[in-house]
Amino acid sequence: MSEATLGYLDAVVLGIVEGLTEFLPVSSTGHLTIAEKFLGLPVDARAVTAFTAIIQFGAIIATFLYFRSDISRLLVAWVRGLASAEARTNPDYRFAWYVIAGSTPVVVVAILTESLITGPLRSLWVVAVALVLWSGVMWWAERRPSQRLGEKDLRLREVLGIGIVQCASLVPGVSRSGATISAGLLLGVDRVTATRLSFFLAIPALTGAGLFELPSIDPSVVGWGPLAVGTVVSFVVAYASIAWLLRFVARHPITFFVPYRIVAGLAIVVLLTTGVLTAT
Repeated sequence: MSEATLGYLDAVVLGIVEGLTEFLPVSSTGHLTIAEKFLGLPVDARAVTAFTAIIQFGAIIATFLYFRSDISRLLVAWVRGLASAEARTNPDYRFAWYVIAGSTPVVVVAILTESLITGPLRSLWVVAVALVLWSGVMWWAERRPSQRLGEKDLRLREVLGIGIVQCASLVPGVSRSGATISAGLLLGVDRVTATRLSFFLAIPALTGAGLFELPSIDPSVVGWGPLAVGTVVSFVVAYASIAWLLRFVARHPITFFVPYRIVAGLAIVVLLTTGVLTAT
C-alpha cells in the first residue's frame, strides 16, 4: 500500500458504495471490495480495510438519526429497568436486551477471526461465491409459510438465532442485512420486523468494527480529509437508503435482490477468469 494513496475521489466513490449497500441485502463489503479493485487499491491492505470499516460510521449515524425516537425510548427503558423491577416489565426493556444479546455473537466471532476477515477472505473469489450461494438462502427464507411474529412477539430464541446467523456476514458477499433478514424469516418473524431488527443489530456491530479499525489508519496512506469525506458521503446516501428500504420491504420480498446478486457474482467470476480483475 505504500505505492498508492487513497484520495478524495476514492473516498467519495467508496462512501457512495457504502451508503447504498450497507442496508441492502447485496453485501456492502463485497461491493466495497469490487470498488477498491476498480480504483486500483489493494483490497487486502490493512489501511484500506480500516478505511472501509471506519466510513461505516456514516451509516451508523444515519441509523441513529432515522431511528432516534425508537433508540431513545429503548435506551430510557433499559436504564430504568436496571434500577427498577417494575420498569423491567416494559417490553422496550426486554427488546433493548434482545438487541444487546443479538449483537454479541458477531462481535465475539469478529474478534476471534480478525486475521481471517482482513486477510484470506478479502478475495473477489470469496465475494463471487458468497453472492451466489447466499442468494439461495434468501430465496429459501422467503418461501417459509409462517412469518407471523411481530416485534412484540419476539423471544430471546429468535433474536439469538438472528444474531448467530449475522456472523455469516463477516464473509464478504453474504450481506449483513441479507443474513439477518433471512434468519428472521426462517424463524417465523415477519419481514418488516426482521428488517427493523436488522437495523438495530447493525449499530453495535458497525460501531465496534469502526472503533476496532481506527488505530489501523495510516495518515500517509489515508488522510483524515478523505476519511471525513467518505464518512459524510456514506451518511447522506445511507440515510436515503434506510428510508427507501423500509418502505420497499413492506411490499416486496427480499428475493427481489436475488437476480442482481447472482448476475453480480457470475460477472465477477468472468472478470476473474479472463484476467480483467485479480482476486486480491
